[in-house]
Amino acid sequence: MRLAAVLPFVALILSGAAAVSAQQPASAPAADVVVIHAGTLLDRPGRAPRRNVSIVVRGDRIESVQDGFVPAPEGARLIDLSDRFVLPGLIDSHVHLDSDRAGVEGTLAAVTDNVALTAHEAAWNARKTLRAGFTTVRNLGSSDGVTLGLRDAISRGWAIGPRIVDAGTSLSATTGHMDPTLGVREEFHDVLRHSGSTCDGPDDCRRAVRRQIARGVDVIKIATTGGVNSRIGLGLGAQMFEDEARAIVETAHLYGKRVAVHAHGADGINLALRVGADSIEHGTLIDDESLRLFRQTNAYYVPTLSTVNGYIERMRANPNAYTGEVREKIEWRISITGQALRRAVPAGVRIAFGTDAGVSMHGRNADEFLLMVEHGMTPMSAIQAATVNAADLLGLADQVGTIEPGKSADIVAVRGDPLSDVGVLRQMNFVMARGRVHRQEP
Repeated sequence: MRLAAVLPFVALILSGAAAVSAQQPASAPAADVVVIHAGTLLDRPGRAPRRNVSIVVRGDRIESVQDGFVPAPEGARLIDLSDRFVLPGLIDSHVHLDSDRAGVEGTLAAVTDNVALTAHEAAWNARKTLRAGFTTVRNLGSSDGVTLGLRDAISRGWAIGPRIVDAGTSLSATTGHMDPTLGVREEFHDVLRHSGSTCDGPDDCRRAVRRQIARGVDVIKIATTGGVNSRIGLGLGAQMFEDEARAIVETAHLYGKRVAVHAHGADGINLALRVGADSIEHGTLIDDESLRLFRQTNAYYVPTLSTVNGYIERMRANPNAYTGEVREKIEWRISITGQALRRAVPAGVRIAFGTDAGVSMHGRNADEFLLMVEHGMTPMSAIQAATVNAADLLGLADQVGTIEPGKSADIVAVRGDPLSDVGVLRQMNFVMARGRVHRQEP
């Protein structure tokens, strides 16, 4: 059937749907009024916590934050967290929700699992992430669109999970980190290239960005260097020319989209910063020029240290979990973990929290806090990285990152004091996201 013949029917359906929608009331909020009594409240990470505070939530928003334990109005729900440490919902700036598998197992799953199964896995990982206290995530790469769909399903209340900022398909040059043909028999290359994850030359890279924007992505993710998990031994230095990276960044910014850049080698880090990248992911080999460019451009650094936990756990379970070239890069990555962060912190580089969950394990996102503190951050600055800073990086500072009137009711709580022992954030026992309670333990 020709498009011209179909369009009148589409218009009729849409007009009918609009009429039905106009007759139906908006969905009811999660709860009309909830009053939370917080024993200790870190409402604005970076400032001193407050004692004995009441948070009033109406629907999915924070209505007020009041000193003292105010009584709940008649009909309102009271949540007693007077013996807990309460803070804003946490934000992970770098996840891959569509898989909790990697190495040989992950490669096999990518060509055997159907899209529907992958969608269920992404939803399962999203629930684990939310229960761990991460109420917002930035998903940096999913070629088949399942996380774009999951983002919208969660937003509509059809699925349970964190708020998702999604990058769609990540981009690199041919043979770059995002090329799905690496390490795969040539007979399959033509099929795999349909993912649209590669581009070559400025014009082709502009087209690739526009294709992702047309899919409805929130952010653009690219790789300017090789990767640890790239199934080919081409190293971790630059693998994209500056005019290609510049074309990607300029096109994304033209459409109001930020750009996250996977980069390990200093040459690829500095190239990305010169052309205006908004964040550098991993940044393993930061040098003096990198530090200068970070300060000059005000870009964020997302260290993703806990990838090494995933590597170590998988290799303990199966010494053959990764192929030879990848195994060598993994061993190098483990040996050098945290060195770049130790340079970035005293240099005044802005840090945002990100785990690369999917390489590390979903639901264990808070493990990253321990590594951040081990390698030069204070507990407070690590919490800032996962709240205030990450909210700013994701362009959501007006919605999340602090507990203030008008912001989304994303609130979590733990026993103990994370400012003394950041590890307590791994035992989350209360999670509210957009006004709905998803975890509440005695």
